[in-house]
Amino acid sequence: MLDQELELRTNFDVAKPSALRVRPRRLRRTENLRALVRETRVRVDDLIYPLFVVHGKNVRDEISAMPGVFHLSLDQLEREIAQVSELNLRAVILFGLPETKDEWGSEDYAERGIVQDAIRACKRVNPDLVVMTDVCLCQYTSHGHCGVVRDGQIDNDATLEYLARTAVSHAAAGADMVAPSAMMDGQVGAIRAALDAQGFGDVSILAYAAKFASAFYGPFREAADSPPKFGDRRQYQMDPANAREALREVELDIAQGADMVMIKPALPYLDILRQTRDAFNHPIAAYNVSGEYAMLKAAAQNGWIDERKATLELLTSIKRAGADLILTYHAKEFAEWSASR
Repeated sequence: MLDQELELRTNFDVAKPSALRVRPRRLRRTENLRALVRETRVRVDDLIYPLFVVHGKNVRDEISAMPGVFHLSLDQLEREIAQVSELNLRAVILFGLPETKDEWGSEDYAERGIVQDAIRACKRVNPDLVVMTDVCLCQYTSHGHCGVVRDGQIDNDATLEYLARTAVSHAAAGADMVAPSAMMDGQVGAIRAALDAQGFGDVSILAYAAKFASAFYGPFREAADSPPKFGDRRQYQMDPANAREALREVELDIAQGADMVMIKPALPYLDILRQTRDAFNHPIAAYNVSGEYAMLKAAAQNGWIDERKATLELLTSIKRAGADLILTYHAKEFAEWSASR
């Protein structure tokens, strides 16, 4: 029986190597060949670098849950922007930690708030840098929620005024783009109307259109000192189970005037990113969030993975799924790796 099987295999011409005309491996043989046919490429130009700014002087405190990410005072921010610019990163997004918090998040829209001063600092170092700002109340409110609290609930419509006021203050300080992340209904329309009315028609909006109520935000809440003091954010951030609703949110934000839309987080929602790309022609960003970053860092520090290779694979997956832009804490490292190749 064994001899018969061997004879059959020998006489089966298609199985012989000489009979294989199509060999995909031919184009994988060397690095240069692989590079020639590579379908998806991540470039430094695709990345947006998140930065956390604080009051004080000479502050550069590493965030324990996010190795390599720091709280920066304005003097340290200027040094960071100089390095970022040398690495040819074109855009940053700013998150601020206020000196004091109150029920209304008043430093969020103060003329000399921490983000407003940080915008000016960035522009002093590099006027051409694209400076984006997160527009939300959570870091600035004593209760830690993204909107105005009344009777234990988030008052959606009352919050819109504060978000619009914050966006205008960022524009007045020199921001190129504002990014509302509170997930309040109508926030994009309210901000667009306020910017236009105050003469900031050229300031664009990156809408956190589909922001899911995710467990992957954990390290960010340490970084931004923004955990809610009661309840959670599921009444306004999206249910992770919903895909059709995400597309509806994107459609609504585009209709209200969003110039770009964002999916957040990135990795657990690559399917949403792909569906968004297939459905809309607007530029799409994806946020490679703090929990995704922290997992990679922890695995690398334990010697379980090659951080550089894993980061490139991760960012490539986000780009391949349809993102035009990626917000990532790995942006500076990626730029350094790219410069050293």
